[in-house]
Amino acid sequence: MYSMTINELCNLLSKHQLLQEKVANENWQQKIKESANNTFTYLSYDSRDLKEHTLFFCKGLNFKAELLEAAVQDGVTHYLSEVSYDVDAQEILVTDIREAMAVVAQAFYQQPQDKLYKIGITGTKGKTTAAYFIKKVLDEAFHQKVALFSSEETTLDGTTFYASKLTTPEALDLYRQMALAVESGTTHLVMEVSSQAYKTKRVFGLTFETGIFLNISPDHISPIEHATFEEYFACKCQLLRNSKQMVINHDSDHFDVLEDICQKEQVPYYTFGQKTGTYRIQPLANPRCFHLEATEDALDVTGDYQLALFGTFNHDNAAATILTTRLAGVSKEMIQASLPQSHVPGRMNLLEKANGAYIFIDYAHNYLSIKAIGEFAKELRPNGRVIIVTGSAGDKAHSRRPDIGRALSECADIAILTSDDPGFEDASAITKEIYQAITTQLPVQIELDRAKAVTTAVEIAQAEDTVILAGKGTEQMMKVRGVQEPYEGDFHITQRLIRENA
Repeated sequence: MYSMTINELCNLLSKHQLLQEKVANENWQQKIKESANNTFTYLSYDSRDLKEHTLFFCKGLNFKAELLEAAVQDGVTHYLSEVSYDVDAQEILVTDIREAMAVVAQAFYQQPQDKLYKIGITGTKGKTTAAYFIKKVLDEAFHQKVALFSSEETTLDGTTFYASKLTTPEALDLYRQMALAVESGTTHLVMEVSSQAYKTKRVFGLTFETGIFLNISPDHISPIEHATFEEYFACKCQLLRNSKQMVINHDSDHFDVLEDICQKEQVPYYTFGQKTGTYRIQPLANPRCFHLEATEDALDVTGDYQLALFGTFNHDNAAATILTTRLAGVSKEMIQASLPQSHVPGRMNLLEKANGAYIFIDYAHNYLSIKAIGEFAKELRPNGRVIIVTGSAGDKAHSRRPDIGRALSECADIAILTSDDPGFEDASAITKEIYQAITTQLPVQIELDRAKAVTTAVEIAQAEDTVILAGKGTEQMMKVRGVQEPYEGDFHITQRLIRENA
């Protein structure tokens, strides 16, 4: 169904000034002319994912020549790269392989992005929750014709879900998925947009009908992600420059920068917040409910709203959902009816011990998210203790570790540090980094066996206590040295313990 000739490919790259000048010699031009009508019907950057007539892309700083060699042995005749390789295949050298991937994928899949109403969400925490909230509301309004690209799950037809590999897919995958979504009859796309997506140009040239900026705090700072907070924030800010309109949390750190970008780029924006903003969140007695009040109600959203999830911090995600879906043409009444039915896998799952203690299982994994859920637990049970079980993932986001220690200092009464996808790092070294950042006389236990850590927290919880099992959500695997090892899961361990002690 999708195809592109060598001639079309070279004209496209030339139009976008992506061809390296040194390839435009007579010898290269002659070879290209001889194969001008050769047709590609598949795009890939993975030597394990090849089909007949595949155009291969050599991407990544650590790309190895043997990957291309394997692809050539399996039939690849042409490849795109920033550098030349000694292989029996025709090279097409480009100035920016990441940018080329996006440009070629858009054209190859016949501009699928132009056939979808796209909502992009960024922020340090809350992206997934907001994405599921928005999808639920749009599902009701547009008969489940809503695709979802989230860090947890992907659906192309609106109803069939599978686990996601990346928060924002690589460009070739992204546009292939969009094309399949269009083929499935979906009309809307809700997607999380990571800072890495902008750094690596996965979303180069993509304009969203509505962008959402939820919040910002240091995260994903490591040698393989972002060197500094400034770089991380700058990547996040690219969403504002690539959206037709924005919904922004006025309470977010660095809001003045966000507002300045919108004004300079002439991007209309709508603000919400619990402290500030045109649309103000006012808590109600029931922690699942809030009132949204507007100083200028251009979107007609003033009213009471209810959620299925606990947590006043989820009111921010809900407010962003309300404004965004109103901008998409959904009525206030439909939004009010849909939000209480919005459930998010692995977010704020609540279980209760026979003695009355609450256990929340959540993916909280950085300063903002752990502090938010910890403060909510204090508000919910002011006479009880907050017991937090957490760790931090290996091989990435090194800055999270001291930040988690800081969050525990601010909101935990007892902390149990444990493993959380250590990858190729030593779990004990990761927990030590968290422990060293704790600044209060907080009782801390270190138990690297996560199942034992969860069991301890549940067993010591008394009637007024709240246990927070943070980081793994409902996952039932642990990433250790490149292998996904089976893990019973925080949720399932807790369920079992409650059942055994009923």
